[in-house]
Amino acid sequence: MWVLAFSIYISLKWLTWWKARTLFPHSVWRSAAYLFAWPGMDAESFLASKHVPKPEGLAWARAIIETALGAIFFWGVARLLPDREALLRGWVGMLGLILLLHFGTFQIVGLVWQTLGVDAVPIMSAPLSSKSLSEFWGKRWNLGFRQLSYDLIFRPLHRSLGAVGAGFLVFLVSGVIHDVVISLPARAGYGLPTAYFAIQGVGVALERSSVGQQLGLRNGVGGWLFMALWTAGPAFWLFHPAFVLRVIIPFMRASHAL
Repeated sequence: MWVLAFSIYISLKWLTWWKARTLFPHSVWRSAAYLFAWPGMDAESFLASKHVPKPEGLAWARAIIETALGAIFFWGVARLLPDREALLRGWVGMLGLILLLHFGTFQIVGLVWQTLGVDAVPIMSAPLSSKSLSEFWGKRWNLGFRQLSYDLIFRPLHRSLGAVGAGFLVFLVSGVIHDVVISLPARAGYGLPTAYFAIQGVGVALERSSVGQQLGLRNGVGGWLFMALWTAGPAFWLFHPAFVLRVIIPFMRASHAL
């Protein structure tokens, strides 16, 4: 899984750098830093020279706490669960890994770059604060891929396909990529990650429809509940049992988490 994920990541990251490298005058070291020392995909922001306010202490504290929590879940809580609850152990391990990397370590790296005056856009932006499904996927969750998909898919196609059609295509492409890095290494569950992201596309379309507006799915408590249920409800399709048991559990054992 890691070889596939890293290969796709490196290829897409190089593509973002290639498209942005001539847009802003910048030094060689900043290109090298973007390619090798920053996990984000927003090359234009990272390479551009602009005033960036230094991060506040609260941001540092939040990133450090989330890193610590991720480590506790991955190396501590998961091993306390019964051996027979392998799926639960795997899910706790994945939660810990996401906290450790996306919400913790990657955030710390971004804060370091911001302190140095580089506009390193955070990978995650408080996704649980989303007031709608559109806000969750478009402004808060995995902003690296969001920027990439916007530049390569949505922006070139939204005039011909419309915003809903281009947005749905983004979700399908994301699903296929996740199928490659999740189902292929697990040798099972093919199509389930793609189905998960197709459901997300349907949810965004429903949210933006007249029915969704009447139900209040784009803001407030109704919007938050719809976002939470729609993303978490079918999550078992995204990280299906074969992936958890055949990929995550062996990885946790290799990492001495179990």
